[in-house]
Amino acid sequence: MKTKRSVRTEELLLLQRETFDYFLGEVNAANGLIRDKTAADWAASIAATGLALACYPVAVERGFMARQAAVARTLATLRFFWASPQGPEPDATGHRGFYYHFLDMETGRRAWQCELSTIDSALLLAGALTAAAYFDAAEPDEQEIRTLASALYRRADWQWAQNQGATVTHGWSPEDGFIKYRWEGYDEALLVYVMGLGSPTFPLPESSYAAWTSTYRWENCYGYEYLYAGPLFTHQLSHVWIDFGGIQDAFMREKGIDYFENSRRATYLQQCYAIMNPRKFDGYRECCWGITASEGPGPATLKLNGVQREFYDYVGRGVPYGPDDGTLAPWAVAASLPFAPEIVLEALDFCIHQAKLKEFNRYGFKAAFNPTHPGEPGNPYGCWVSPWHFGINQGPIVLMIENHLSDQVWRLMRGCPYIVTGLRRAGFEGGWLNDADPG
Repeated sequence: MKTKRSVRTEELLLLQRETFDYFLGEVNAANGLIRDKTAADWAASIAATGLALACYPVAVERGFMARQAAVARTLATLRFFWASPQGPEPDATGHRGFYYHFLDMETGRRAWQCELSTIDSALLLAGALTAAAYFDAAEPDEQEIRTLASALYRRADWQWAQNQGATVTHGWSPEDGFIKYRWEGYDEALLVYVMGLGSPTFPLPESSYAAWTSTYRWENCYGYEYLYAGPLFTHQLSHVWIDFGGIQDAFMREKGIDYFENSRRATYLQQCYAIMNPRKFDGYRECCWGITASEGPGPATLKLNGVQREFYDYVGRGVPYGPDDGTLAPWAVAASLPFAPEIVLEALDFCIHQAKLKEFNRYGFKAAFNPTHPGEPGNPYGCWVSPWHFGINQGPIVLMIENHLSDQVWRLMRGCPYIVTGLRRAGFEGGWLNDADPG
């Protein structure tokens, strides 16, 4: 019987360090903005910037960055966002305490006529609150971090973001007003609602959370009963910051599990789907999975081994209903580490040692690969591999490796009064939350 290989702790730490280097290399140090992806003249992503803010404390603890350098970078970021122009003008940085999804790396103004994004703003503000929880010294710079992070969080007008509806909208633009889509159905908006409910200034009403959970889909797939969301990242992103193990809202109390267990089941379902491989893609197996929102080799249609295959570009790939074109994302495997290390470590070993997805790369894993698509002739991988790294992929790798090894980010946020308040107003009870300081 073949012995299963698993990634060793020292290899995890090396992956974490190489991945974190993205935030050192793809940054405007003057304003702290982090580039969305490694393409020439590309814009910054506020989500990637929020993830960077959460990663700096990890980097200090792991010796990747000196504390004073992390303080300086964090302050530059928070000062920029606090002073940046807020208002309805189409070239502002934000409005009503929220921020545009993409910003010009140099000026910090809105890029590409993008939307004012509630989820990406939540990720940015969660990163700021992580920094505030970690940088707790009495010296002036660290005091200023705490002051600015709290002020930024308090400025967000979550009630406005509802646009007089029961749930929260995806965002707004000066040209078209509120986006017609709302956060409904289980997904990464778990963080949006907890952050919005915890606000001391413009809190979401508790009814908004009940309205959201009323749109959930509970399913039975491949023998796993779970709260459905297709892309793997939707089972991870809120968990980067909040430890949902042992705490339950009304929905999960009725089901007899918690959101952490739900993510564990979703991770196993990914592996099961890869083993079943209903669409017969190359490479899928027990140690090769990870279907999520990601870059892809399309749009293209190719006839391969007698089968007509359609390939997509960036799309929210999901399990078990698709879309699925054979594209896998190693970062999403790494971000599942706290939920199911017994299968994730084996899959990471495959990504590193067999697929060799860290070779020829600056920042750990590339964003995605597709064993079915041949890629460009003569490419070193033998199949299509994304040419890019994305900041929003890099952050969860760093942070979830750390939560697996030390639960640092979870410990910090368990002490954040805004998060504690938001969870309690959402109806969460039990576990560590029963002992949390209400602030």
